[in-house]
Amino acid sequence: MALIEIRQVKKQYRTGSDVVEALRGIDISIEAGEFITIMGQSGSGKSTLLSVLGGMNHPTSGEVEMAGVNLYQLDSERLADFRAQNLGFVFQSFHLIQYLTALENVMLPLAIVKMTTAAKRESARQALERVGLGTKTDRLPNQLSGGEQERVAIARAIVNSPHILLADEPTGNLDSKTSEEVMALFRQLNDAGQTVVMVTHNPENGAYSDRTISLKDGLVCA
Repeated sequence: MALIEIRQVKKQYRTGSDVVEALRGIDISIEAGEFITIMGQSGSGKSTLLSVLGGMNHPTSGEVEMAGVNLYQLDSERLADFRAQNLGFVFQSFHLIQYLTALENVMLPLAIVKMTTAAKRESARQALERVGLGTKTDRLPNQLSGGEQERVAIARAIVNSPHILLADEPTGNLDSKTSEEVMALFRQLNDAGQTVVMVTHNPENGAYSDRTISLKDGLVCA
């Protein structure tokens, strides 16, 4: 059985009397350990799809099943718990807290986990080590380059060992060389067994993935 099953997912937004169909019946199956890129022009529905997949945006209709759990049949508290335990999120804007060190930023998802502070610090240190920032644990975000800040964001996303890593335009604010380094890191994480689903507008990023799903006007077109 696939790790992720998306069945006939539709998402509509109402603005006054108008209805916008962001997703118009999406069917996707993703296996554990795959690296998937979702591509499409602005307005194609790719970011909406990722937010639905991440349990953050209730579909108008359809089902999202992950690890055998139907996400949108869970109540809000259980859905939040499922996200915290199974999903890691990386965004185009790094969303780092400026007055916290790299280590402290990476520790944030562990705030609700029953672990000692020492164990949380060690988990965060190991996550930073995995993304190549083991020597910069005490740096503040403004003491790091854009690429390094993105690596901190990735470390924060993997610190709780999620089954699935979701990334929304993670290289959108980076120059081409730094983008290549970050994509190589995602490939490295995937090679180590991490399932990765990434939204991107950059065709070059698709070369790092196992499979590219193209969206157009809220439908899968390839």
